[in-house]
Amino acid sequence: MDADLRVAIYTYTRQPAYTPVKPVVIAERLGLIEEDRVLAVRRVIKKMVKAGELEYGPNHLVMPTDEDHPSRENLAPKKKPKPADTANQVLGTFRRVSTGEGFVRPEGTMASAGRDEDVHIAKNAALDAHTGDKVRIKVDKQPGYKGKSEGRVIDVVERATSRFVGTYFERDDMGLVDVDGKVFTQPIYVGDPGAKGVKPDDKVVIDMVRFPSHTRDGEAVIVQVLGGKGEPGVDTMSIVYEFGLPGEFGDEVIADAHQQADEFDESIGPDRRDLTGDTIITIDPATARDFDDAISLKRIESRYGTGHHWLLGVHIADVSHFVPEKTALDNEAYNRATSVYLPDTVIPMLPEIISNNLASLQPGKVRYAMTCVIELSAEGVPVAVEVYKSAIKSCRRFTYEEVDEYLSAKNLVERGDHGSIDHLKLAPEVDKLLGDMFELAMILRKRRFNAGALELSMPEVEIDLDDDGRMSGAHVETNTESHQMIEEFMLAANIAVATKLRDAGLIFLRRVHGDPDSRKLKTLTGFVRELGFKVESLESRFELQKLLDQVQSDPRRHAVNYAVLRSMQRAIYSPEDEGHYALAADCYCHFTSPIRRYPDLMVHRLLNQLNLGKKPPQKIEEYFAWGDHCSEREQRATNAERELTKVKLLTYLTDKIGLEMEGIITGVERFGLFVVGREIPAEGFIHISALGDDYYKFDRDTHSITGFQAGNAYRLGDIVRVAVATVDVDARTLDFKMLGHISGGHAPRPKEDATSHKDRKPKGKNKDRRKKRKR
Repeated sequence: MDADLRVAIYTYTRQPAYTPVKPVVIAERLGLIEEDRVLAVRRVIKKMVKAGELEYGPNHLVMPTDEDHPSRENLAPKKKPKPADTANQVLGTFRRVSTGEGFVRPEGTMASAGRDEDVHIAKNAALDAHTGDKVRIKVDKQPGYKGKSEGRVIDVVERATSRFVGTYFERDDMGLVDVDGKVFTQPIYVGDPGAKGVKPDDKVVIDMVRFPSHTRDGEAVIVQVLGGKGEPGVDTMSIVYEFGLPGEFGDEVIADAHQQADEFDESIGPDRRDLTGDTIITIDPATARDFDDAISLKRIESRYGTGHHWLLGVHIADVSHFVPEKTALDNEAYNRATSVYLPDTVIPMLPEIISNNLASLQPGKVRYAMTCVIELSAEGVPVAVEVYKSAIKSCRRFTYEEVDEYLSAKNLVERGDHGSIDHLKLAPEVDKLLGDMFELAMILRKRRFNAGALELSMPEVEIDLDDDGRMSGAHVETNTESHQMIEEFMLAANIAVATKLRDAGLIFLRRVHGDPDSRKLKTLTGFVRELGFKVESLESRFELQKLLDQVQSDPRRHAVNYAVLRSMQRAIYSPEDEGHYALAADCYCHFTSPIRRYPDLMVHRLLNQLNLGKKPPQKIEEYFAWGDHCSEREQRATNAERELTKVKLLTYLTDKIGLEMEGIITGVERFGLFVVGREIPAEGFIHISALGDDYYKFDRDTHSITGFQAGNAYRLGDIVRVAVATVDVDARTLDFKMLGHISGGHAPRPKEDATSHKDRKPKGKNKDRRKKRKR
């Protein structure tokens, strides 16, 4: 919406007949008379002024910046003199914590630096900055808070958002909203009680009129009532608005999609190879509605006379055919950048008419694909790659469970243990294809790990929902052989395509996973040695891989895997010529999921240009901007999924005070422990004061705390027994009571009651949850 408003405001104020007026008048003349729309216009104009696209004249009149525009005569604002002292001023992203103070991450800070480079901002030096805002700060020369640099906010350059979700209540005849997650320390005033028909305990969306600071309260208006707290679907709507996730597709986007449907007739043009007679299958989750990848595989004679070779075909939905560049459909797909997979719904990147029909590789239907054919030696070494447009017809849709059943039964048949695959009713060519796929996938997998690829054994826990979207239980997702088959083929195609684009001299969005910071790996080495493992320096990926293999069946594996994960950087999209550390790939991109990821679509378009013999004009700075955008959208989607999962888990636990469970310590801080339940994957907190000893020594390097009196010790990855103590869904906090160690430490002497959430320190990070083939 902001992008459309910016264009409308820019166009209106550049008209020759435009006369400077206030923002509210501009809103009226654009036909935006609703209160929330007027506020949106004010917000966008403020951003445009900061960006230098508009200026404020006398009496806050809005003026164009064009020097020769007629409206500037006699009204042009005097240029503000530049500040005399700009030394030690930096831009960065602000993060406010529950005490009211904050921290700023300066622009350009390496991700591997963690929070070590953050600048501390005292409560009375933060102005009205809010978490996520881009701010300009003045940095003091002398270190202050815990050795960090001290600074003060001198300007809020750009707001991360002005809209928040919370619970409405009334006090002293005033309407107030408690914003979810306690992002503000005090409730926000929203005007007269009953505005928009709101009732106490309703979940509402507010738009900030004035952000709170240490000297004044915040003020906002209610722009939407979502429904009563706890009603089915309200939690999901709250997260959608909180994270600014996209809603329904606009009329122009839907019209573009329908036009593509009208023009699609399954004909196979001269620019496509007809592969509809080949044996091609798809393997996806049982609940999948879109099928964006399919596989074919043949054994062929080696051209070098050295036995057989493999001809692997990875056929990916040709989304580029249905999403022309610079259309409303394309603009919307870029803005979304990714599909968002929430526990109870999917917010797609593309309209369902494309994602679930036209582009989906449905069985028995002619579908357009971008085919990557890789010729590999018998040992799995790539010897040739070809990428081209094709038309395919999948002959069978498999679920992962069906393929696992097939592989298990096939193994019994081969051993003569009375196994049978007759009930699967597979054609002979499909039976052979599945067997060959498994053989090649295991060859590729072994070769990849021999090259130094890493695999963390992190528990993949999915929550189960009832028909109303409420949690009914949980289960652990296992990485079975069928998943491994598809993963190996997708990785092989992504590497092959990235290498092809690099060799052609093209700039493209790579999937970059930078090397871990050597300092963190040295700390990790010391930590695992403290656990009793004899390791060389873990700065060697092979030593790290050896460690991960060694701990797979060890009770200390949780400690090791969590510590390794925390030492890694986050994978991002970037044009930088940097490899993927975890995959041990020196050149890698995303090619295999253009239905749900925009970077994949961009790669497809480059391949089309390459096949036409064209080298498009490219600017690397544009690719950096595109990569930042796609990475930010991906992280937003991950955070939204994680937060909604947390809300559903907390709601599930509200009536289960005292419930005991096993948990894993996932965070150790000087103020307490973060624990994630094993059966019910909720993250809770145990304050240091509830652990029994008078004083605990915190050791950052070993991720542990040790009591001075009884010597009780808690370490990252320890398995403990806890009980649910307090739950606050709105604040999104869960407190556990420590009952004892199961493995990894000494039995504690806990106090009788767990601490209140009011005493809690800043929340720790949840572990990331991997999406389907997200690598």
